Amino acid sequence: MTHHRTRPDRGRSALGPALQLVHTGRAPTRAVLTAELGVTRATAGAVAAELQGLGLITVDARPAVAAGAQGRPSHRLAVDPGGPVVLAAQVHADGFRAALVGLGGTVVATAPGCGDVDPDPVRVLRQVVAAGVELLERTGRRCVGAGLAVPSAVAEPEGTALNPLHLAWPPGAPVRALFAECLADAGVTGPAPGAPAPGHAANDVNLGALAEHRHGAGRGAQHLLCVATGHRGVGGALVLRGRLHTGSSGLALEVGHLTVDPQGRPCHCGSRGCLDVETDPLALLDAAGREPGPESSLLHQARELLRTGFPGDPAVRDAAHLLIDRLGLGLAGLVNILNPDRVILGGLHRELLRADPERLRAVIAERSLWGRSGEVPVLACSLEHNSLVGAAELAWQPVLDDPLLIQEV
Repeated sequence: MTHHRTRPDRGRSALGPALQLVHTGRAPTRAVLTAELGVTRATAGAVAAELQGLGLITVDARPAVAAGAQGRPSHRLAVDPGGPVVLAAQVHADGFRAALVGLGGTVVATAPGCGDVDPDPVRVLRQVVAAGVELLERTGRRCVGAGLAVPSAVAEPEGTALNPLHLAWPPGAPVRALFAECLADAGVTGPAPGAPAPGHAANDVNLGALAEHRHGAGRGAQHLLCVATGHRGVGGALVLRGRLHTGSSGLALEVGHLTVDPQGRPCHCGSRGCLDVETDPLALLDAAGREPGPESSLLHQARELLRTGFPGDPAVRDAAHLLIDRLGLGLAGLVNILNPDRVILGGLHRELLRADPERLRAVIAERSLWGRSGEVPVLACSLEHNSLVGAAELAWQPVLDDPLLIQEV
């Protein structure tokens, strides 16, 4: 069945921006939507009604009136909790996880994480997709796309994972094409009904930063710097005015290979003393004199060590201070170069910030230019699964750009 787009051009062009405003929580009412879009009240109402008809948002025409409020309350807008979802997946050094994520960054369902990562990326991606398909069958939700987060720089436009240093995958693995093939074989669809999902893929820290900017601690920042540990290693990302800064070929912000101790540990990249090996979970365990165990991921072990041993255990305290000082040195350099208006920290770095925020901020301020870099807010990432949510953002983007993609054709 073919639908003809006969609505006024202004209303049609407002569908995507309107959905993005509701998706990111910036338009909780129709009145706010009207103001943000710069359209008439009637146009905003028509746009909201169409998005509701597509099963993407809900419109509450009779919201409760707050005590003491005057005038008729505006219609409330929210993402439809029973609407379509995307399949989001993350592969990391200690395993992988699949989830279904709705609009608004809401994780609808997750599959149990797997702790084994095969050296053949095809086998891993088949398992990831199979876990996602099982979730779709169990929940009965409609899928409109799929996104993948990987612990590697992903070159554009090829979609190849150039340096999966903490995986046994071969350098240059064509992860985006392989992911798309696995999705097609499993029958996972994209926005258009019946069409295969294209299979989006990108670096995990980039995607975590994107998710935090839209739904978490980075919301509202114009120049957002994110630095985070994965299960191994360190990554960074920059979001400028709502868009990821990926450089000319997707490889920008490889902050893990910023040297913070020239005499430090050998790094996988061939240098020494990089953030990647001086401030990741293994570095904390080693500095505290702890042997990593097989019972859980390195990230989980490092987090638990901080939570239970800081500041009471001198070895843990000294190790944490060592990593905080090195992290602060790296952040000061990045802040001086990039001049962000907010810095967010994820993974183990989030726990280091929480353990001793004054020390970290003091290190940054001490090495700041003109005394201004020390004034930049440094916050903890607030989303527990931000790379998964960011992978979902990749898959949602075509629908956010043109919501009519999901209607019947």
